[in-house]
Amino acid sequence: MIDTLRKQRRATTVVGLLIGAIGISLLWASGQDFPFYPPPGIVILAVGALFVSFVPWRWAPGVGAFLGLFVIVGFAIEAIVSGGGIDNLAGEEGGTRLLGQVLQLIGVATALIAGTAAVLHTRRDVSHARNGELR
Repeated sequence: MIDTLRKQRRATTVVGLLIGAIGISLLWASGQDFPFYPPPGIVILAVGALFVSFVPWRWAPGVGAFLGLFVIVGFAIEAIVSGGGIDNLAGEEGGTRLLGQVLQLIGVATALIAGTAAVLHTRRDVSHARNGELR
């Protein structure tokens, strides 16, 4: 059961990263300006999803959590500095941008929460194992 829960949290982290990448893709498709081609966020989140999927280390979901936090903090900084993204969330830039921004934020927030939960759960299991406690 514990192993199943760990796998579910890892899978949820991957899905969150992919949903975030899909959200960025929608923003890009709707005409949102990005400094590079393709938008770096798509590549970073997709590579992160692959990493979390295929690297067996117990801390790998933490990479997904970090990427989720990175995107959320970046969004917050952009919103504070230039107001960017807020217009998307308000629907002022159209429905596709609204959907893209919402998917991006929900996806990366999901990755942050699930990745953190997976790492903390694994850490607790390792701690119990070292203390000789069986679950």
